[in-house]
Amino acid sequence: MPRGTGHQFVLYGDTCSGVSGRLHERTFAAVNAVVRRLVPSPDFIVFTGDEIVGLTADPEQLRAQWQHWLAREMGWLDRQTIPIWHATGNDTTYDEMSEAMFRDVLNMPCNGPPGQEGLSYWVRRGDLLLIFVHTGWSGLGGEGHVETEWLRRVLTQHADARHKLVIGHHPVYPINGFSGSYQREVGPEHAAAFWTILVDAEVLAYICGHILAFDVQVHRGVLQICTAGAGTAHRMPDDVEYLHCVQAVVDSDGLRYQVLDATGLVRERLEWPIPRLPVERWRALPAGESVALLTGRLGPGRFVVFRFEGQAAAKDTSLAQTLLSAFSPGVLAPLWIGLHGPRQTLTAILGGQPGRSPHYWHGPEFEPSARFDLYLLAYADMGPGGILYRFGDHDHWSSLAAASATGPERLDWPDRWSVGHAQGGPTDRRFLGPTLTASVAIC
Repeated sequence: MPRGTGHQFVLYGDTCSGVSGRLHERTFAAVNAVVRRLVPSPDFIVFTGDEIVGLTADPEQLRAQWQHWLAREMGWLDRQTIPIWHATGNDTTYDEMSEAMFRDVLNMPCNGPPGQEGLSYWVRRGDLLLIFVHTGWSGLGGEGHVETEWLRRVLTQHADARHKLVIGHHPVYPINGFSGSYQREVGPEHAAAFWTILVDAEVLAYICGHILAFDVQVHRGVLQICTAGAGTAHRMPDDVEYLHCVQAVVDSDGLRYQVLDATGLVRERLEWPIPRLPVERWRALPAGESVALLTGRLGPGRFVVFRFEGQAAAKDTSLAQTLLSAFSPGVLAPLWIGLHGPRQTLTAILGGQPGRSPHYWHGPEFEPSARFDLYLLAYADMGPGGILYRFGDHDHWSSLAAASATGPERLDWPDRWSVGHAQGGPTDRRFLGPTLTASVAIC
């Protein structure tokens, strides 16, 4: 529930159902059973797209799927009491015929840009603004294409909204390493401008689906939340992801959510933004090796922040350079943070099971010989998006890029830390800049 005045709601999507007796009808029913048991009921529901199988050239077949989904699978929902708003999807709005069908059967608000009425639209609920964008509009090129000028205008017109959420089907940033412009995320000619609009307007989160997973990451201070597990049985990867819905709240403290699986068990949760750590939490770390100040796993709600201040190495330095290595003697370090390659790219390497290749996270490049003030955050509640960076106290947090389905939540922090070189001694991947200091805060 909100802490004081706020809004509590449910997010879910990607069922690919609408056909009686099929597998996805059963899996969707299991998730719906959880939503129906929520007490109190949500103020409203946001559906991130792909309600039905769709992808048919037969309009009567498409209409029958929608009718089954609305009347049978969602017939329990009193839409007058609990409004439900839908984002377009690649299975439901894939050509002009299907876009017209979406408008006709769902009757969403018609305040979108010309040609996208009922497909893109906005909803205002007091101090909360919801904007739904069509990430596959036929008039712009189809899947992976999204209009941005109308989005900018609506955000400008509603600049007084305290909370702003933008909802679309396709992610902007890749999820779990599944990447491919247009098919898996918004095309590159739209993505940068789209995200800059969100940042400039201080949007809290972009909510999407499409990639069959639950994922959260942050870029320049704006969250990307992917929820695509409301019924489609074939998840990516299926040993990590699960059927789910998301119960969320926005209030004066920001955003909180919990992800519920098909049994009602809370599997993940997050509070955002990250609270500012008091000065007394910070501890200076000595150069070289020392006893770790954190061992074991980060539990729910816990995070660790490292601060590295120094001067980057000279031009043409390409050797791997250690900022911090976390290790136990005789075992390859399960965590290495440093700079890689001729562009001195910020890199974090997390080792998993012994004998298996580690996973890499990549961030910004460091200017040769330039001074830096880098914060690096490991936040267990954010999964693979939970390794974040920012420069200085006033920069926005951004997740490092990765091709992993898991993150620091599975890291077993070892008992030794080393600043400025790796576990093999002072010459092992040593930092080559003239100065480096490190400190840490643990919450």
